[in-house]
Amino acid sequence: MDKLQSFTRFKKACPYLCRTKTSTLRNLSTSSSPRFPSLSALTERATKCPVMGPALNVRSKEIIAGYASVAGNIDVDKIHKEKGVVPPPGATVEMCPHASAARAAARMAEDLAAAAAKKKAPKAAAAEHPKPGAATTKEAAAAAAAAGCPFHQKAAADAKAAAAPPAAAEAKATKSHTGFNYEKFYVEELDKKHKDKSYRYFNNINRLAQKFPVAHTARVTDEVEVWCANDYLGMGNNPVVLETMHRTLDKYGHGAGGTRNIAGNGAMHLALEQELANLHRKPAALVFSSCYVANDATLSTLGSKLPGCVYFSDNMNHASMIQGMRHSGAKREIFKHNDLVDLEAKLAKYPKDTPKIIAFESVYSMCGSIGPIKEICDLADKYGALTFLDEVHAVGLYGPRGAGVAEHLDYDAHLAAGQSGEAIPGSVMDRIDIITGTLGKSYGAVGGYIAGSDDFVDMVRSYAPGFIFTTSLPPSTIAGARASVAYQKHYVGDRQLKQVNVRTVKDKMSALDIPVIPGPSHIVPVLVGDPELAKAASDKLLGEHDIYVQAINYPTVARGEERLRFTVTPRHTVEQMDRLVKAVDQVFTELQINRLADWKRLGGRADVGVEGKPEYVEPIWTDNQIGIVDGSVPRTLRNGEKPVVDAKAVSAARNIFNNLLGTVEGKLQANRTVVNAEGGVELVTSTVTTKGEMRKSGVALPIVGRMEGEVSQEAVEASAPSS
Repeated sequence: MDKLQSFTRFKKACPYLCRTKTSTLRNLSTSSSPRFPSLSALTERATKCPVMGPALNVRSKEIIAGYASVAGNIDVDKIHKEKGVVPPPGATVEMCPHASAARAAARMAEDLAAAAAKKKAPKAAAAEHPKPGAATTKEAAAAAAAAGCPFHQKAAADAKAAAAPPAAAEAKATKSHTGFNYEKFYVEELDKKHKDKSYRYFNNINRLAQKFPVAHTARVTDEVEVWCANDYLGMGNNPVVLETMHRTLDKYGHGAGGTRNIAGNGAMHLALEQELANLHRKPAALVFSSCYVANDATLSTLGSKLPGCVYFSDNMNHASMIQGMRHSGAKREIFKHNDLVDLEAKLAKYPKDTPKIIAFESVYSMCGSIGPIKEICDLADKYGALTFLDEVHAVGLYGPRGAGVAEHLDYDAHLAAGQSGEAIPGSVMDRIDIITGTLGKSYGAVGGYIAGSDDFVDMVRSYAPGFIFTTSLPPSTIAGARASVAYQKHYVGDRQLKQVNVRTVKDKMSALDIPVIPGPSHIVPVLVGDPELAKAASDKLLGEHDIYVQAINYPTVARGEERLRFTVTPRHTVEQMDRLVKAVDQVFTELQINRLADWKRLGGRADVGVEGKPEYVEPIWTDNQIGIVDGSVPRTLRNGEKPVVDAKAVSAARNIFNNLLGTVEGKLQANRTVVNAEGGVELVTSTVTTKGEMRKSGVALPIVGRMEGEVSQEAVEASAPSS
């Protein structure tokens, strides 16, 4: 983040940078120019600056002179000879670091010159009336060709061979629509977003499998701690998940081959659906490409097929549910968030035989509240309605097997039932008609699903366009998701430790009067109350503290309720949590963001500082369920310690693939293994390569020796990534 810190530190001294937000500078400096790919968007803008423009013009000429002096064939051959490099027949530029670097420099020089030329005059005018003494991009290229650059020599030869006039190309480049001005419309719509502060900025964040929860930014050397990802348990890099994906990729390849009804209905897909049905103790399940698609397809199908159907929707439901209900064409009644009185008043307006669906969520991800599931089931029974429960932010995180809040509400009964997929009559989860969940959050994969009765699932499968006409998820992704679900069904420790860490962060922030929106779930929303301040706080945390947390603004939350939404994982360490709280405290002070005391004085907002509203809400996970009472509570990691990977859960996750992938034993192999074959050739092996296969491949020694029995905890710990 050194570059961004320099912007922050020195932009006040520049008459141009001082008028630009740090967030804009960050996005410009980490995004490639769409017109000139070798330049950043910021460099392209700098060519228009009266100070930087001439400097960049000079620099482009220096680059041309510099690379041309070492890019000629004779010079490159000389470098190869000095370095002892003998290019093989058919060698390409990409294989040589010297030539490829020279070509990259050539492209940058050309782009700099082109950007400067674009700024000076329109293309047509520049072509007809070039300024005296002004070197065009073509002239610079000709000069480079004369200096011996093989790339420009080839380009010049190609241009000469194809000497046809470029009229068609020019016409295409300057094409404009007659009638409606489409480009103007796009710009105006974007301007609306900028003016109401709802324009979305996407950061370049690349999570590192071996360093979770650390990621690198656009520059691979710039590392930040991620505090807002939805990979809640770190299952995206769990070693048994990665091992399973490698094994599946080796056997089945990458893509699924088509939609489910053409070529994408494989054994892996069917097995995952059985796994999910078992998780929720329902007869059937159906997997979609995402839970957005699952919600949209299911709700639009049900609403359009059920005659006279009426939806009853919580006013804080996710956009996917809202879109599904809209697409159905069915009538909607919107009830106040978690307000049972308002819901019942709306249900009572319709005859009992009118088809009704109550659509709501278990965990509301932006405020952290939990829906009154049992009470809504009571109302559904009373008024003849179906219940549609979105458990997207709850699956993997609640309940003894990770089935969600509906399971958690009958924790002991589900714990006693073990791994049976049979329903528990009268339990809250059994009373829910339709459950939707995701594979892309706590399970660290991608995809969504529905679970319910056999006939319900079959009807959606048969009628929902969002399922029928979508390419099926790849087998390796499906297998990784199933391994993740199976692992979490057999290991509760990740859920427990996550809750411990969430409590720690909430307590530390509350002690500093940081306004955490109270709630019983794992979500840690911190109220800011202003879109520009929320963005500025996010930028400051990233630019000055290497902490990434995204600002949440309208329309995701209501205007005036903008916030920072932190997600704490079991892999965050004591030191990382302490550093986070200290950084947030400092940023709140520097930006003068309201604290809890300030909100109380102002009358409160978003349940923060509101008279009559509790400042603390008891978490749904009890001390007994976490393991505090009996002393079995997992211990928070410290920097450098490896996370726990449970041996029994690993064995369970491995064993379910025995029929498709074969058995695998011993140390987990989460990464591809490189071994030396005879003759010094490197061979990248399969994670399940057998001794026989190794010998056939000419490898002198097997990857692993003979391993028997179930995987040991020691073997698991040896393969676990470091925090």
